[in-house]
Amino acid sequence: MAKVIHASVEAFYRALEILMVICITVMLIMVFGNVVLRLFFNTGIDLSEEIPRFAFVWMTFIGAIVGMRHRAHLGVDIVTKMLPLAGKKACWAISQLVMLVCCFYMVYGTWLQHEIIEGNASPVAQISMLWVFGVSYLTGVAIAVNCLSNLIRLAMGKVSESELCDVSEEGLADAQEIIHGDEAANTLPGAKP
Repeated sequence: MAKVIHASVEAFYRALEILMVICITVMLIMVFGNVVLRLFFNTGIDLSEEIPRFAFVWMTFIGAIVGMRHRAHLGVDIVTKMLPLAGKKACWAISQLVMLVCCFYMVYGTWLQHEIIEGNASPVAQISMLWVFGVSYLTGVAIAVNCLSNLIRLAMGKVSESELCDVSEEGLADAQEIIHGDEAANTLPGAKP
């Protein structure tokens, strides 16, 4: 049963990643195609104003789900690194609870606006704006499930100490690779310090 659940979760996240690739491909093709049409043929496609914008909204919201799964969101760990293990666990639990509350408000706010959003149509494509902004339902629920899963894992003691302070810092991996590369080069025989 656990293998089936794990496989389903992996398939779900893989589908989200594929959907992100589709969104960026649609954005690229439609915007580039419209630029070429306007530049060389003095014409354009009206849909290429709306659809890439909608694809960008979807890609951003879906990217938040995938980023949460891979713990790729930026964070600050200056305080938590100095805390004892119990303090790290408390801070991590609080952060998961805060995100859970935010997810609740995202879903609840979208639900309150559901009829208004559904009743509005996009100017060119004439599709319900629920198809655009309804992605917040998916994002709120998916991130909330991830936060609940993290809290359950924490309560069961299945969260490692390294995960409690695991923060993704922009460019950090590149900087560490350069530093370690320089250290390795300096330790080679005949290398100048």
